[in-house]
Amino acid sequence: MSDLRIGPDGIARCGWVGDDPEYRRYHDEEWGRPLHGERPLFEKMSLEGFQAGLSWITILRKRPAFRAAFAGFAPDAVAAFGDADVERLMGDAGIVRNRAKILAAIGNARLVAQMPEGELDTLMWSFAPPPRSEADRPVDFGGVPATTPASDALSKALRAAGFRFVGPTTMYALMQSAGMVDDHLVGCRFAGSGVTVTSGS
Repeated sequence: MSDLRIGPDGIARCGWVGDDPEYRRYHDEEWGRPLHGERPLFEKMSLEGFQAGLSWITILRKRPAFRAAFAGFAPDAVAAFGDADVERLMGDAGIVRNRAKILAAIGNARLVAQMPEGELDTLMWSFAPPPRSEADRPVDFGGVPATTPASDALSKALRAAGFRFVGPTTMYALMQSAGMVDDHLVGCRFAGSGVTVTSGS
């Protein structure tokens, strides 16, 4: 059985999209497309951390509320959050109210805020493997790993720098989402169609 899905528009997509319009938009416009910039990568890191143990569609639907609650994920702004902000976030039903994840996002923002401009982007992308050939593209979900040596190494580097909620599985999901790897299946209309998304997006 194919792990592709033909949408109502007749386009073949990775089957995990299902019938959800927001998931379809995310798959078509974001997933697997190269993402650069301090704020977008910090946001992605934060949201992937909040996703741990939950479905990504849950986080995606809550993303507008997360952005409002976390000052648009501007690292300098989040780095300035204090105890009152933590309690505010714990009372915000629009986000995932997990104290450890909230504290990790704030702590991670403080680390990013201390980095020279562009260093987070350079660090994270230094672990991106070479672009895959079409022959190496997964043909089904069984060919998509949960972790790779690259995600293990990225996780290790971030944890050594003090970042939290950046385990190897979480970092591989980030690498997929941010276009460091392209795991669109063979036959997916969007395989290999990545275009760079910049910090202005």
